[in-house]
Amino acid sequence: MLKKTRSAVAVPTLRPPLPVAPTLKRLGVAIRSMELPAIEKIAEELMGDAFQVLISTMLSAQTKDPVTLAASLRLFAVAADPAALARLPLARIETLIYPVSFYRNKAVHLKETARILVKDFGGQVPTTMEALLTLPGVGRKTANLTLIVACRSQDNICVDTHVHRIANRFGWVRTRTPEQTERALYEVAPRRWWATINLHLVTWGQHVCKPVFPQCGRCILNGTCPKLGVVREGRVA
Repeated sequence: MLKKTRSAVAVPTLRPPLPVAPTLKRLGVAIRSMELPAIEKIAEELMGDAFQVLISTMLSAQTKDPVTLAASLRLFAVAADPAALARLPLARIETLIYPVSFYRNKAVHLKETARILVKDFGGQVPTTMEALLTLPGVGRKTANLTLIVACRSQDNICVDTHVHRIANRFGWVRTRTPEQTERALYEVAPRRWWATINLHLVTWGQHVCKPVFPQCGRCILNGTCPKLGVVREGRVA
């Protein structure tokens, strides 16, 4: 048993893995009063525009939600479609999206993605994983989230760092990378939950099940969660 510290409390004995479907159902109820993640918020405010969902997701990598949201809205106020974004000078894109992480590299990817969408896809965002992965700076996380949020796909699971961490913490998977977690979740999660796994776990991860010092004391799963990998719990005021 770990000693208590000023900033954390000891973690109890590990428990069996949480059941997937009942846990997601409980989390779905619990997050209703919580703020939506940036991409879902953008989709809701902008009527689910596929291009803007794609671009916002590209901006969101390793960037906090408030920064992603602000940068996305600044950019879309100037360039709301692929043709407009493709025409913007690179320096202007950098200025609009700063201070997102790796904003210079992202600016290059955004401009080139917009150009390709205009040239090869008639200004439309493709609706298949294979086509999305041909766009600069688009990986599986971005492609999956675009398909789920903008295209209403029920056949995809989006795994970011929150989903990867929490799926392992809950004992659903034992994986080392988000890509491995995605493959594993297709096997263990009922299909009806695939499209909502990201929304549920990202929201929970941002507010309660945090990377460092998760706030287990205010978690609805505290009595049953195995807390795999949790070394210290954050204190709850």
